[in-house]
Amino acid sequence: MATVLRSSFTRRLRLVTLLAAGVLAGLLLPARPAAAQDAPAGDNSTAAAAYRTPPKVLVDLTDAPRTPQVQLDPSRQWLLVLPYQSLPSIAELAQRELRLAGLRIDPQANGLSRRQFYTGMKLVHLADRAERAVTGLPEAPRIGGVSWSPDGAHVAFTLTRKEGIDLWVLDVASGKARRVGNVALSLVLNSAPAWRSDGKALFCALVPEGRGAEPPAPEVPPGPVEQETVGRAAPARTYQDLLKNSYDEALFEHYATVQLARIDLGGPDGLDGTVIRLGSPGLRRLTPSPDGKYLLVETVHRPYSYLVPLERFPRRIEIWDANGAPVKEVADLPLREQVPISFDSVPAGPRSIHWRSDAPATLAWIEALDGGDAGKKADLRDRIDLLAAPFADPPRALATLGYRAEDVSWGRGDLALVTERWWKTRRTRTWIVQPDAAPGTAPELLFDRSFEDRYSDPGEPQTKRNAYGRPVLLTANGGKTLFFAGIGSSPEGERPFLDALDLSGKAPRQPKRLFHSASPYFELPVDLLDDAGKSLLVRRESPTEPPNYFVRDLTGGKLRPVTAFPNPAPQLAGVHKEVIHYRRADGVELSATLYLPAGYKAADGALPVLMWAYPQEFKSTAAAAQVTPSPYRFEQINWYSPMIWVTRGYAVLDNPGMPIVGAGEVEPNDTYVQQLVADAQAAVDEVVRRGVGDRNRIAIAGHSYGAFMTANLLAHSRLFATGIAMSGAYNRTLTPFGFQSEERSLWQAPAVYTEMSPYQHADKVAAPVLLVHGQADNNPGTDPVQSERFYNAVKGLGGTARLVLLPYESHTYRGRESILHLLWEMDRWLDVHLKNAPPAAAPAKAP
Repeated sequence: MATVLRSSFTRRLRLVTLLAAGVLAGLLLPARPAAAQDAPAGDNSTAAAAYRTPPKVLVDLTDAPRTPQVQLDPSRQWLLVLPYQSLPSIAELAQRELRLAGLRIDPQANGLSRRQFYTGMKLVHLADRAERAVTGLPEAPRIGGVSWSPDGAHVAFTLTRKEGIDLWVLDVASGKARRVGNVALSLVLNSAPAWRSDGKALFCALVPEGRGAEPPAPEVPPGPVEQETVGRAAPARTYQDLLKNSYDEALFEHYATVQLARIDLGGPDGLDGTVIRLGSPGLRRLTPSPDGKYLLVETVHRPYSYLVPLERFPRRIEIWDANGAPVKEVADLPLREQVPISFDSVPAGPRSIHWRSDAPATLAWIEALDGGDAGKKADLRDRIDLLAAPFADPPRALATLGYRAEDVSWGRGDLALVTERWWKTRRTRTWIVQPDAAPGTAPELLFDRSFEDRYSDPGEPQTKRNAYGRPVLLTANGGKTLFFAGIGSSPEGERPFLDALDLSGKAPRQPKRLFHSASPYFELPVDLLDDAGKSLLVRRESPTEPPNYFVRDLTGGKLRPVTAFPNPAPQLAGVHKEVIHYRRADGVELSATLYLPAGYKAADGALPVLMWAYPQEFKSTAAAAQVTPSPYRFEQINWYSPMIWVTRGYAVLDNPGMPIVGAGEVEPNDTYVQQLVADAQAAVDEVVRRGVGDRNRIAIAGHSYGAFMTANLLAHSRLFATGIAMSGAYNRTLTPFGFQSEERSLWQAPAVYTEMSPYQHADKVAAPVLLVHGQADNNPGTDPVQSERFYNAVKGLGGTARLVLLPYESHTYRGRESILHLLWEMDRWLDVHLKNAPPAAAPAKAP
């Protein structure tokens, strides 16, 4: 069920290293026979294909365990520790997958494919660090959908087998886990079972009894695929995995149809389950009301679309009682293909329909007042409506907004926070509203700022679980004080903080700082452990110490450890890390993180340099110049961390600032190429000035929009000896209705699309380029054909390029064999074209 999108720290963090998971089960093309592994790249289309393995240090770093995730129980006494799944094998990733309506479905398990699982669980008591083992789990479990019961007595989770998905429950008191109910879950449309407020029942979606076999594929098409338009504009981003024909529709209905059910827990340990089926099977999602007396049920129905994914399909929104009887129809939303592509445009009609978390059974939703078209002039854009049980009265307005509603944080009848934002101006505002107040009660402005201004970010409001098990605003001092935690961007880098804000005073209110991360550590607030704001759970790390969890006493400053996760990559001990600062030629301040190999000394001279970057658009130079990285973070070592290349003798410049600024009426992309080259020139000049980088041996690399950046820099400058571009888009005419932060269409800004497309300038690419792409890429706009066509262009024009296609891999890569092969490709490519490049082949110094 769609809910109001919540802000998070991660939304503000860079995307450059968000490669995480994917698949590979076949050939990497073209691959070189063992006898030719060290030869320069060239035409080798007849070479035998095989997975390769990089040097051992890269294998060890790839296999290094990640820091486990943790979940705090509602009583704030127990940490549930959840280790991650290691990289899956290619055999696992090559299993059958259906790509329908924007979904990727595992037809054997009746869930979504390409999910990451937890491989175990244990309990750690915050007070004394006592550990409680979890028993009863099968060998090599694949755990997902983990959620604490409202009373903290149990933990529900799903356990995925090859043939299906089961519901399990952990009894916290005994540490025993058991399967509950002899049923097969369906997680195609529903993410995970949901607790009833008393912790004695779970609502879930089941595979319907007697569903029957999958519809057989027709041997002969029943007819042509037909689509028609009648003059109504229906622009859409370049979505992947859409329905294509009537057989796709039949498959989608077969696997998306579910039986909603309630499983009542009972027995001596509360883990026996009685299944109560609710309503008839359908393409449905459900969310129980906080008090458990009602269900919000969303039913997808025809006509489906071949242009947009599932979330734009028609759907009927209803309220049912807890036994499955319909109570009220809230809305029947039509197919939404005509949504404008301009940012902040939304579908007409109710959206983000959800239960108010601080009330027993009150629905809330957002509705556009401008028809959803952000291109229209309007004083008011959105309205938030409320509808309370027994749902007989008309809905009432909570707030009308001049921007698009982004987030609602519920607290109590006289306190909620509503956040709105507007892309064109980069403004965001937060209002204090009173949900139960009389109509016409004016909201109070709390924050008004540019969301690009990371230094002024007040942080996220802190919450706690209420009696229903739902998150509500955490308050102190009789409800007068709110708490906010943030990443703490500053000129010194990120310094996370916790603030207390007294609402009783007059605006502008000044927060009181309760905690501020201090060098040489990076300490991130995780959760307040009491309602008075005196005890805080933090995640603490440093460049040499991996993340671990601690309890910090905010009154006396005492710090008490809770976990002791070991360093997953001791082989990187001694690596030099430094946040460096420099300027672009026009004065824009930039920053980056510089890594140097362990033991490196200035007397060793200049090194070959690998730069890994990702451009970002801004509307002001002041925002573009703000420092984002922290010098005190522990690198989360994995195969996609650029830092690992210091082990192969390179200096690494990670996330050098690549801002693209468009102030006022000018759009950033109007001067994309010029600014991009200026950004890169400044980074190159800085590493050379410091004496750590050899100007003739610098490589540029990136993933997705970073790959697009890489290709553009190779086409429009001579700064780099080589480039590595992963899963990028290179021909913007193939994404004609916008891309990244560009909201204009090809027909509105043809010169921008042409100038920004490295495919159109492939004749200028002089440096060798390694192109990598997952053959099952599902990201809008980055179809594998983008890399194939760019490679063909460079090859046809006489350039030097290598194309590596990773079978079964999506936009992010997961398969161990494919990742190891990718590292082998990169290591070999950098050896040939960077580390050992002869000076005579070096590029010129300036663009």
